[in-house]
Amino acid sequence: MKTSEIRELSVSEITERIEVAKAEMLTEKLNHSVSATEDSSKLRKSRRDIARMLTILAEKQQ
Repeated sequence: MKTSEIRELSVSEITERIEVAKAEMLTEKLNHSVSATEDSSKLRKSRRDIARMLTILAEKQQ
């Protein structure tokens, strides 16, 4: 998700997306630990997206 797209969302929408992204990342981690996935960079992308959303959320809450 791009930064400009995240900035357009409201605080509650960002919070919801963070929850969903964390759940998806947990599922991906579990699947990856059981058997190697084709796209191992997906975990890294998910982690960075979550960090990006948390950063913008913190900016909006100030």
